[in-house]
Amino acid sequence: MNRITAIRSLTLLALALAWEALGRSGLIYNDVVPPLSAIFGSAASEFVSPRFYRHLAVTAFEVGTGFAIACVFGISLGLAFGIRRYLGAAADPYVSALATTPKIVFLPIVMIAVGIGISSKVTLGALSGVFPIILATAGGVRGVRPVLIKVGHAFNLTTAQMVRTIYLPALALPIVTGMRLGLGVTIIGVLLGEIKLSNAGLGFLANDYYNQFRIAELYGVIGIVFFFAALANSAMSKLETRSARATSTDR
Repeated sequence: MNRITAIRSLTLLALALAWEALGRSGLIYNDVVPPLSAIFGSAASEFVSPRFYRHLAVTAFEVGTGFAIACVFGISLGLAFGIRRYLGAAADPYVSALATTPKIVFLPIVMIAVGIGISSKVTLGALSGVFPIILATAGGVRGVRPVLIKVGHAFNLTTAQMVRTIYLPALALPIVTGMRLGLGVTIIGVLLGEIKLSNAGLGFLANDYYNQFRIAELYGVIGIVFFFAALANSAMSKLETRSARATSTDR
């Protein structure tokens, strides 16, 4: 583990030094690659700016709401497609095709349906995040041990009881895995929506800096987005690890 950490640290240090050297060399036109010192300074200035926190709050709300909607619909549809095999087989081509389609192409339809305000970014985020959750949940249902299903049928459990007592406990790991993937693409969907059509949010802020050719500030916002996305992914990864341990213990 120490060796792996050392390799990661040295690689990151080498990339940082190369970036800094390139930024200070003047070889790139008009500070397209600004020095890291300028980027970190810009990021630090964002954290003391009230304006930044207003944009952060908008993005956090849009991502959180979109992700919650994606989880509700993703888990529900994944369970339905997994339990009802004929329904799942009929829906699979459409779900698979939509899952691989860039969701930004649906932005005009989303705007027509829900308007151009925050709801459009929430909808685009939910639309982006729902498919990994559907696929992971449906795949997990198909992997539930048949003996557990037979036990449920032997006790004459209803579908709702089967879901609550058999499927959901067995699907902790697949659902969390789908949620981790879904969260990542939800963030992407929201930010793309903010960049394309918004007057608030971190995506709008980054695009605003781009339009003003304030490149160091642009990279600073991108770095902040990466930082928060990495934190969210780390939290979901820890939850995924705990779910994997709980599943292996149950077995």
